Amino acid sequence: MAFLKGVRFRKQIGIAPGVKVNLSKTGVSTSLGGHGATMNIGTKTRSVTLGIPGTGLSYRVPLTMPVLLAVVALVVVVGLVFLLNPDLIRPLLHAWQPKLF
Repeated sequence: MAFLKGVRFRKQIGIAPGVKVNLSKTGVSTSLGGHGATMNIGTKTRSVTLGIPGTGLSYRVPLTMPVLLAVVALVVVVGLVFLLNPDLIRPLLHAWQPKLF
């Protein structure tokens, strides 16, 4: 496919809220998350992207074990705080993913 080197293809299919399957010329990957924080796991790439929605600014870091543990710890802490005091976390969740919360 050397003659199609500059041609790009990308299709994103929503499976559930916050879960998408990405199809491209080079392979298949899965994205978890939404505006502001996304984890992408594919055949060639594993990364976490954190951004400020609406600004175009984001930071992408490869998904290594320390990063994965930090993401899991953050999710656990936010989940526990949400269970104990939902009114404290709900505005943050609403700003991050307004369609879900």
